[in-house]
Amino acid sequence: MLEILTGTGLAAAAGLNAYIPLLIMGIAGRIDWIQLPNGWLWLENEWVMVILGVLLVIEIIADKVPAVDSVNDWIQTVVRPASGGIVFAGGIGTSTVAVDDPGTFFSSGAWIPVVIGIVLALLMSLAKSAVRPVANLATGGAAAPALSTAEDGASIVLVILAIVAPILVLIALGLMLFAFVALIRRVRRKRRERAAQATQLA
Repeated sequence: MLEILTGTGLAAAAGLNAYIPLLIMGIAGRIDWIQLPNGWLWLENEWVMVILGVLLVIEIIADKVPAVDSVNDWIQTVVRPASGGIVFAGGIGTSTVAVDDPGTFFSSGAWIPVVIGIVLALLMSLAKSAVRPVANLATGGAAAPALSTAEDGASIVLVILAIVAPILVLIALGLMLFAFVALIRRVRRKRRERAAQATQLA
């Protein structure tokens, strides 16, 4: 059960930022904080961590620029689920045979945690992509940096909780869902107020 919660937290974090969970898992494995499965030891490679670090910096910058953030979101819709599949499988201790023996990948069932991670990260990524344009439109783009920073922070917190206290992942995800719904309602309310004011002025 705890392993599933760990994988869920990591996949959800990947849905917000594809590179944060990959990089943290690599660093944690490198310093022996966690023991990565054999199939995921490549995350500890120095060059892999450098590349992930560079991609993370690019993602952080692009995600805070209005309009660019929405384009980036759609591009990352492919990357985030892939990351989610990797970290979910790695998080639950699955040493995927895709690395060692591709021929038995499907027959062994090693694909199941990868698919679960992909779906979880994709759902989170789509939620993020749906909220961002609406918030930017309602605030004239001012929401982009704040939302991006909050999402990056949430991704980091989810990864740490997934590794240190997996049971708290459920609470974190519940709070995030509440925040998403509240934000959407608030933005829609402001849009209705602006539309009403424009009608009155006309």
